[in-house]
Amino acid sequence: MPHHKSTIKRVRTNKKRQEYNKHFKTMIRSAVKNVLSSPDKETGMERLRSTYSLLDKCARKNIIHKNNASNQKARLTKYVNSL
Repeated sequence: MPHHKSTIKRVRTNKKRQEYNKHFKTMIRSAVKNVLSSPDKETGMERLRSTYSLLDKCARKNIIHKNNASNQKARLTKYVNSL
């Protein structure tokens, strides 16, 4: 356990941020699974739009790296176009 006051606070804030980031990463994983389980192209495009906005939001908030968001969007778009 840390002894300095600032380090104790840092541990506390890191734990809060970890929970916050975990929530969004779980949402991303679920959204990606929804897109990949799309039965047809129309449903896939609909789900892809909402996933795009979620990925952009997470990249903006530095939850994931912007290139990671870009790569995921490209991969999902390629999948939906192949339907």
